[in-house]
Amino acid sequence: MSYQSKPVLRPARRVPGLLGLFALSFALLTGLMGCNDDVLDLLEKLKKQSEPGPPQRLASGLQGTSGSAIGPGGALYVTEGAIGRISRIDPKTGDVTTFANGLPPSLIGIGGVYDVAFLGGTAYALVTLVGPQFGNSDVNGIYRIDGPDSHTLIADIGAFSLANPPNTDFFVDMGVQFAIQTYGNGFLVTDGHHNRVLHVTLNGEITEFRTFDNIVPTGLAVSDNTVYMAQAGPIPHKPEDGKVVVFGPNSSTVKEVASGARLLVDVEFNRGRTLFALSQGEWDGVEEGSPAKPNDGSLVRVNEDGTFTVITKKLDRPTSLEFIKNTAYIFTLTGEVWSIENVSGPPFGHWQ
Repeated sequence: MSYQSKPVLRPARRVPGLLGLFALSFALLTGLMGCNDDVLDLLEKLKKQSEPGPPQRLASGLQGTSGSAIGPGGALYVTEGAIGRISRIDPKTGDVTTFANGLPPSLIGIGGVYDVAFLGGTAYALVTLVGPQFGNSDVNGIYRIDGPDSHTLIADIGAFSLANPPNTDFFVDMGVQFAIQTYGNGFLVTDGHHNRVLHVTLNGEITEFRTFDNIVPTGLAVSDNTVYMAQAGPIPHKPEDGKVVVFGPNSSTVKEVASGARLLVDVEFNRGRTLFALSQGEWDGVEEGSPAKPNDGSLVRVNEDGTFTVITKKLDRPTSLEFIKNTAYIFTLTGEVWSIENVSGPPFGHWQ
């Protein structure tokens, strides 16, 4: 679609799915025949089939997992900042293989290679919280993955941040880049510390795409030119500050889509253009940038009335979310990958 200056959220018309139509027809037919027990049994089975399944652990043993992407062959790709690696995970078997090695690792328990995105079949890695401020010569920015053990820096976001400091308060001069998302023939990058979204071209040109007050932008999802963004909110990350917002390149305002989930770290579309977000849960209160308390995270669905519905709870510090068909894949700070089947069902919310 062509982008409108003021994004409009347009819910799709609510239509029953094929199972619902079958159930209704069967109910009418058998109801007329007096088979009420059979009708109830069938409706109960259909209801269970439309409900999300329990979380199933797909993989474990990863180190410092944060960002993720769906890549070539429909596989899952995840960053392991603790060891400077990107791993490939088979979504059917959970088998883990190394995709790229030798990227900058984390120096302070967070950061290093932090997120990954694919553009034209080529992988690009986002690296953060490295460099002179932390005692080494690594560069914060975007790296093109050229092979299993080779990569090329294409954009020095650290240098840009030093030359263009934000208006909000900060203490990490080069920022804390959180997520990378393809956008046209380039990328959008959130900076959760400098409170802005950057646009980065393939030739390394960096510009401010959108600036914010202290709202802590995190995960991104794109629909045409429209950008959906999760925000964690400032510490102590109150539920009302956990929001999904929407904006575009020419919009004069940022529109709130939903709020009410603590420490949101990602947002993604699934089947029927249903929008989901990932809440890490109640902040542990240790320091700025520290995660939520264990086992307090949740996968939530964005509702048309601006609220969230909890799909799955008691997730252990989730960091990233992906969808393949109707299955959600959730990556956690503890190095695990969990799958939840049958996440989306009618009526669908169509966000544009």
